[in-house]
Amino acid sequence: MPKTIAVLRGSPRADSLTKKLARGIELAVGDRLTFKDVEIHALPLYNPDLEKDAAHPAWDAFRAAVMGCDGLLFVSPEWNRSVPGGLKNAIDIGSRPYGQGVFQQKPAAVVTQSTGGTGGFGCNHHLRQSLVHLDAIVLGQPEMYVGNLSAGKFGDDGKVSDEGLAKLIDGFADTFIAWVDRQA
Repeated sequence: MPKTIAVLRGSPRADSLTKKLARGIELAVGDRLTFKDVEIHALPLYNPDLEKDAAHPAWDAFRAAVMGCDGLLFVSPEWNRSVPGGLKNAIDIGSRPYGQGVFQQKPAAVVTQSTGGTGGFGCNHHLRQSLVHLDAIVLGQPEMYVGNLSAGKFGDDGKVSDEGLAKLIDGFADTFIAWVDRQA
């Protein structure tokens, strides 16, 4: 049975390039892994005071969804040279309670994109820094930054139509599958 990967997307847009990129990776992986989109954008803002008195159902559901997966794939745009706020909020929620975070010892990979040439470099490194601190086992190589991303690189069926991007994704997919198999 294939291992299940929690996919956490940094963009809240319904038809975002980030969603298309995540779908392109999922199609490249095929049936070798099972991808599970974990919704993060409706999560209430993390506030430690709210955990003192009672459990928070939305936070608990998010944590359970991630905990039930064998690995993690973060796919995100770069916003203002960093991580979009919704994704950072999800990371904060998943990191608590202290010492019981849902990212601990899970194989993880980070893929970032931008419509500009940097491919989300700042976001990629900020995510990696947080994930390493939270004891996720982050894939070091290949680092995957997708620059100059546009809707024209995807077909109506969701498949990647750009040959260079397809080659990049295929190589990443093979490496990520091997990473998850070694770690999980």
